[in-house]
Amino acid sequence: MKKFLVTAALLATATASAQKTQLEFWTISLAPLFNDEMNRLVTQFEKENPTVDLKWVDVPATAIEQKLLAAVAAGRPPAAVNLSSDMSVKLVQQGALEPLTLTDAQKKLYFPSPLSTFTFDGKVMGVPWYWSPKVVAYNTEIFRKAGLDPANPPRTIQTLIAAAKQIKDRTGLYGFMPNINGINMLYLFQEAGLPVLDKSGSRAVFNSPEHVQLLTTYVDLYKKGYIPEDTMRRGFTAATELYSAGKLAMLITGPQFILRVENDNKDIYGVTKVAPYPINIAGNVIHTGLMGFMVPKGVKDRALAQKLALFLTNDANQLQFSRVTKTTFPSTVKASTDKFFKQGGADAVSQGRLVASTELKKAKDLTLIYPDASKLNKVFKDNIESAMAGQKTPKQALDDIVKAWNASL
Repeated sequence: MKKFLVTAALLATATASAQKTQLEFWTISLAPLFNDEMNRLVTQFEKENPTVDLKWVDVPATAIEQKLLAAVAAGRPPAAVNLSSDMSVKLVQQGALEPLTLTDAQKKLYFPSPLSTFTFDGKVMGVPWYWSPKVVAYNTEIFRKAGLDPANPPRTIQTLIAAAKQIKDRTGLYGFMPNINGINMLYLFQEAGLPVLDKSGSRAVFNSPEHVQLLTTYVDLYKKGYIPEDTMRRGFTAATELYSAGKLAMLITGPQFILRVENDNKDIYGVTKVAPYPINIAGNVIHTGLMGFMVPKGVKDRALAQKLALFLTNDANQLQFSRVTKTTFPSTVKASTDKFFKQGGADAVSQGRLVASTELKKAKDLTLIYPDASKLNKVFKDNIESAMAGQKTPKQALDDIVKAWNASL
């Protein structure tokens, strides 16, 4: 009899577990630094939804698009997936995401600009999560060795480039690693006040003499060895590694990545200070990539998936995420007013948060929506790399891109 009762209890437990709805949500490159916060979210959502078993999966940025497409094709997508704005454009165009049905009250939780970033043809395809304007973390010891004043970091792109050259010439170390891989040059154009598309959005116009000159500046730096050889291949990932190793003087990054420096090399972190990202007066804007949560195509319960996306990005959870990361900012109105974002401090993370908070009024996600984004972005990337490698002149590269884009647009 006793054996029967134990068996029945185990069977009841197994049945209850089997009856629970199994959900997953995916994030981009948050493990292991933010494991505790992600696990807190899992526990809280399960507490509020007792019939759900929620699993968190963290995916590298380089793999998440293909992994998601494969999951959608297999009919086993996660309930919610963290995507950047540029990823969302491509995946919307590939039919991999479901539109959300938000009430006016739900929409008002978020700032209009971030919410509009994930709105396509009038359909809200995702809810915004976190973002952080770029800052410049710099190594004060390398500045001193190069004869630069650590108390007076560069304030313009021109003086930043001049400082980078001086650092390389005098120390042999790299001064900076610009964000020019992939399609990032499109954002630099806009930060410089140069258009990418005409007013109708139907023609590419980024092969003017001004665009050519801007690209030429970086091509010359690359050819003359002032920026690292793997700049075009590995972007900010390599930049963060080089900076953490003490081999890069200035790190242009979202302030959240200063935490990685602290985690990787406390000695370098200890000599790090933070300055504002140099604003180009003509553009008066800082491209600030936005992260959000989307509901993939083919989820079994769209209402529950949307509930999860809204939970992950609500006021309380956005504020808590910012407190844990120490350097990211919410996209919800209420959370953004918290006094936490105005607290300074002597350490680099606190400096980064305070500096970035002053830049928020200039922050804007400059991701553009255009047809066949995946194909056109590859054309852009390949030609910019050809210019950097000296296989094409900057003018020829931009002319070739514009011609290809306009044939498609």
